[in-house]
Amino acid sequence: MAQFSGQRAIVWGGTSGINLGIARMFAARGAQVFLVSRSSEKVQAAIDLIRAEGGSADGMAADVRHYDQVEAAAARAAADGPLDIVISGAAGNFLVDAAKMSANAFRTVIDIDLIGTFNTARACYAHFARPDMNDGRGACYTAITAPQAVKPIKQQAHACAAKAGINMLLKCLALEWGAEGIRVNGISPGPIADTEGMRRLAPDPESEAASKAAVPLGRYGRKDEIAAAACYLASTEAAYITGTILDVDGGMLLAGSRLN
Repeated sequence: MAQFSGQRAIVWGGTSGINLGIARMFAARGAQVFLVSRSSEKVQAAIDLIRAEGGSADGMAADVRHYDQVEAAAARAAADGPLDIVISGAAGNFLVDAAKMSANAFRTVIDIDLIGTFNTARACYAHFARPDMNDGRGACYTAITAPQAVKPIKQQAHACAAKAGINMLLKCLALEWGAEGIRVNGISPGPIADTEGMRRLAPDPESEAASKAAVPLGRYGRKDEIAAAACYLASTEAAYITGTILDVDGGMLLAGSRLN
């Protein structure tokens, strides 16, 4: 089991759902975790939770759509030393037909998901740990993407466009930053239990059953399974992995599976 004692991790969108689960696991394994989301109340609640579990946590409110706020949060997170681990997970989604979607609604998801991913990567760049290239301890930037990046889904034109952009952005950053020892990857979760995303995308028993039927393993994933994937990608065991999108989806994207 990878340990992260003494390492600094910032988790964007880290106050709920998958991202809070990731933050809690990093903290449980010794990382000093810095949490960011738009709500200062949610930030404080997440800090209190992690500290109650024996972890080290701090944080501040910032909106990933606004680069000046992101830059300020990154600088504060790195005030005591460079960032070893960055998780970018802020996202927005809802079900709507493209013909009924407003331009503002489309732009909002692009701004949070795609622009927010670029903003967090760009703002953290100056604060990334740069290693001796042989010690496997360079910074690791991991963004949470989604199967929508590669699978068109009805009522998800906005999310599909945003996530496809994230996937290609991550690969470009991996190419550009690899020479500095900075690794860039993504995690693409399938349907994950007890998350706001699945409450919106599968709000009733019938749609929940259909979602589970689309997964070869026949169940929703767990938040700790995504957190374990994030820990793996940030560990020295994954020191030669960059530019990869890791599907943690129970096989949902395999031939024959369906999402819509």
